[in-house]
Amino acid sequence: MRNKPQRWRNEVSVEAYWVQGRITKGVGGHYSVMTAAGEFNCRARGLFRKHEITPLVGDLAEISIVDEAQKTGFIKNILPRKNELNRPKVANIDQVVVVCSIRPVVNFPVLDAFLITCEVQEVDAILCVNKIDLDTENNHKEIIGIYEMAQYWVVATSAETGAGMDALRERLMGKTSIFAGASGVGKSRILNTLYPDLNLAIGDLSEKIGRGRHTTRHTSLIRVAPETYVVDSPGFTSLTIDHIPRRDLQDYYPEFLDFQFECFFTGCLHITEHDCAVKEQVGITIHPQRYEQYKAFMEGRL
Repeated sequence: MRNKPQRWRNEVSVEAYWVQGRITKGVGGHYSVMTAAGEFNCRARGLFRKHEITPLVGDLAEISIVDEAQKTGFIKNILPRKNELNRPKVANIDQVVVVCSIRPVVNFPVLDAFLITCEVQEVDAILCVNKIDLDTENNHKEIIGIYEMAQYWVVATSAETGAGMDALRERLMGKTSIFAGASGVGKSRILNTLYPDLNLAIGDLSEKIGRGRHTTRHTSLIRVAPETYVVDSPGFTSLTIDHIPRRDLQDYYPEFLDFQFECFFTGCLHITEHDCAVKEQVGITIHPQRYEQYKAFMEGRL
């Protein structure tokens, strides 16, 4: 049986040839895919719906070219993901820059829930405490202390003064990083300060409700330097970790890991048990606020 002849790029066919790229944006079933041949506007094949697969920003994809001049095509295959975040929905990232700010005030339960989500996905997390120029009482130093005790890398920033921007920019080099956090904490403003050519839309804080107004409507992947990508994503005001088994929560507190197997009881939950090595470290290597939030999560309180 003779082999079928290879189809070349100049043949007129939906399947004429394919290239590999990375999805940079997805809106209403249309996906922007950046390839070595440029950015293509693509739709996903029906088989994705059949198999309940949704292409995500950050996905590596194989696309069939429909019209090279018009830069259109179809996504034919999604390559295996190394990780996937559920909120925001994004794939194949190296680290999450979790942004909180002095104004609006830090929502510690949501902040800790997001850090737990990063631990579950085995994605490195950076904590960025923003708007320190508004912090006349230096409260940001206490926040830094809490999370440095929890073994996170923390940077204090101000888009107004430029504080912390050089250190943050250095941590982003050569990685794909997503900026995530509540609306109004200044994610887009930080990105504009780090990379002025982006010109991302920014919004003001609502004085009435003490929250930011959404300015980023869709998650998008942006190349800012060689091998360096950032993801700007819509903000949020709530986050759930109900899907994580109660007994497993302790595994996602980095500051617990050195002590949780030294407890007297096997399977200790570090709540009411005596001779608990984790409880003995509260106030020493474990910050009391982090421990109290752990207990609240264990009781089902976010």
